[in-house]
Amino acid sequence: MDHKKHIYKKLFSSTFYLSAFTFGGGFVIIPLMKKKFVDDLHWIEEDEMLNMAAIAQSSPGAVAVNASILLGYRMAGISGTVVTILGTVLPPLIIISVISLFYAAFRDNIAVNAVLKGMQAGVAAVIADVILNLGGNVAKGKDIISVLVMIGAFTATFFLKINVMYIILVCGCIGAARMLIQAKKAKKEGTSK
Repeated sequence: MDHKKHIYKKLFSSTFYLSAFTFGGGFVIIPLMKKKFVDDLHWIEEDEMLNMAAIAQSSPGAVAVNASILLGYRMAGISGTVVTILGTVLPPLIIISVISLFYAAFRDNIAVNAVLKGMQAGVAAVIADVILNLGGNVAKGKDIISVLVMIGAFTATFFLKINVMYIILVCGCIGAARMLIQAKKAKKEGTSK
């Protein structure tokens, strides 16, 4: 029982700390979670963290919360999930609550405005880095359909202002069709041998 309490305490304090001092969303918190839970605590392997990050990014909802859910469940089951969700959600909730109380003062404060502008630049740089890495991986794969889907999704969103939900649905249908075609090819190759 003492061991479980220690795990819960460490899960909560770690996710609370990471969430409280990380600005920029889930794409920023993933490498910090890796450093904490893979490198420092050695609770999970690097491959497992990469898989968790991929699942968290592809699931609906906030990436940081999704990653915390997966991590909490992996370490302590359902109760670990609840602990990590609380640890991840409480800091932004507290910060936003405090800011909303003093919104007028923050809104007109030159120093706060300057800090927020600086944070926007930092967040933009992190997101640009993620896009370049992910886009580069798609291009390196030399899969022409994936590259065309990526370019088409960008064009539809940025230039044509099509609702992202429609783009996700179309891309999901394209992915499902590709998987069915590949499964049929594999089945034909398997029966022809």
